[in-house]
Amino acid sequence: MSTLSSRTAPASRPDGWWRSSVVYQIYPRSFSDSNGDGIGDLAGVLSRLDHLSELGVDVLWLSPFYQSPQVDNGYDISDYRGIDPLFGTLEQFDDLVAQAHDRGMKVVIDLVVNHTSDQHPWFLESREPGSPKRDWYHWRTARPGHEPGNAGAEPEDSAAAFAPSIWTFDPKSGEYYLALFSPAQPDLNWENHEVREAVYDMMRWWIARGVDGFRMDVINLISKPEELTSGRPLAPDAAIHAKSFNGPRLDEFLQEMNRETGLSDLNLLTVGEMPGATVEVARRVTDPERGELNMVFTFEHVAVDEGPGGKWDLAPLHVPRLKQNLAAWQEGLAGVGWNSLYFANHDQPRTVSRFGDDSPEHRVNSAKTLATVLHLHQGTPYIYQGEEFGMTNAPFTEISDFADVESINHHTLAVAAGVPEEDVLRSLATKGRDNARTPVQWDASEHAGFTTGEPWLPVNPNHVEVNAEAARRDPSSVFAHFKRLIELRHAEPVVREGRFELLLPEHEQVWAFTRTLDTDAWLVVANCSSEPVEVPREALPSVDGAELVLGTHPDGDPSFLAPWESRILRLAR
Repeated sequence: MSTLSSRTAPASRPDGWWRSSVVYQIYPRSFSDSNGDGIGDLAGVLSRLDHLSELGVDVLWLSPFYQSPQVDNGYDISDYRGIDPLFGTLEQFDDLVAQAHDRGMKVVIDLVVNHTSDQHPWFLESREPGSPKRDWYHWRTARPGHEPGNAGAEPEDSAAAFAPSIWTFDPKSGEYYLALFSPAQPDLNWENHEVREAVYDMMRWWIARGVDGFRMDVINLISKPEELTSGRPLAPDAAIHAKSFNGPRLDEFLQEMNRETGLSDLNLLTVGEMPGATVEVARRVTDPERGELNMVFTFEHVAVDEGPGGKWDLAPLHVPRLKQNLAAWQEGLAGVGWNSLYFANHDQPRTVSRFGDDSPEHRVNSAKTLATVLHLHQGTPYIYQGEEFGMTNAPFTEISDFADVESINHHTLAVAAGVPEEDVLRSLATKGRDNARTPVQWDASEHAGFTTGEPWLPVNPNHVEVNAEAARRDPSSVFAHFKRLIELRHAEPVVREGRFELLLPEHEQVWAFTRTLDTDAWLVVANCSSEPVEVPREALPSVDGAELVLGTHPDGDPSFLAPWESRILRLAR
């Protein structure tokens, strides 16, 4: 085992440092490959630090690089303290932390502790009836009157995220274990204090290696519903999965974690991925007086383009619904909690394809405008790799194009249920997670400069035009616009701390709001459509004498907004 690098010194973390920071998410498998095996790795991340430093981001969030069977691309962890050989070594991780710190950037890692891999030693020991670790996971007998292992014998009827049932039969032990995602990801039993202490000990180990915080995967699932933890027989329709969000002991567990690992005392960045969290839950969890988390990832705004059938039920984007939802979170957390700001990550399709217009005519300006409205909200912005130069969804057309367990499972179940395959494929091409996981497009060369070998997922063919090298050379590029937005957050207190007020909430094209701090007032006005629009100036503050801080169109008409035009204006005092 590697010893702690002498260069991995703690970074400077003053109180509230994350409020003025911008976070960049790295999905290592798809970021940059250093050895030609077609899979991105830690050495590849090291080789691209200058790109990230030039962009100006403050924090690097690394998605899982731990040892894993890779059923869910690393979110099924078999060793929390080991680096998967696909990605490199512990020495390389230490070097990455040290070099990031040398450049003034901090490093946040993924914490995946709702579940482990079914290959984790804890689970393998848990499979033995009578094992001291039997209670580290959730085990249940078959439904009364049913033979264990037969169809219909599952303890209850909930469907898993990536499988038909949350209950998987284990022939070795003769019982079923709980796995809310895939059968390869059994859920830990957080009611067991030994489980919690093992998690905290692991966290302290990574903190000692120099990490500056944690992004906590589905952390609001760790407290399971009373039906599951009581030990009583489950009703077939108990709906455990749906009831596992924001469970009864969530706040207690988060406070204990914070206290036992020194998250607040060390000023570490903590962001909890919380599907199903409401503004009220987030306000409570991020209230600094409660000692839980700094911020959460809400899912409400990335559901605005869903129909009643959920993620795969495609619905057109309604701009008022999107902006009103973000505004509700701005207002709900104001003065108490803190927002995380994102449109994209490894689980979401590409921003410009989803909320913008990725056609050659509008891709650049829609990417800039979407970044403008997001970064000018109050909170900590998150940039997903490739977003900074406008990467788009991939041209997936066949099920064989997809690699993600979620997409493949949905295709199997939907086709079996009689949904026309062309409809299933359309949904997958629009919303599938593989859209975010195609390799980063560094240049126009073969495989986009990502690898010298065969990439694990094909590179988007548009890398010849859409790539980081071309964007860095172009002073009017998406990359240049992101740099300027980051500079504004660093330099302008009103961007960090100013009060937010949404204007024109029902307008179907114009997204407008103000940010105010003391006597400093800024107006953001954006056309979030591919058609020109007249600016409803009578409903906005006067722009007479205003200074254009940043815009997509240098010579715009004050009375009109071109397609995907946006302006940030400092109003006259």
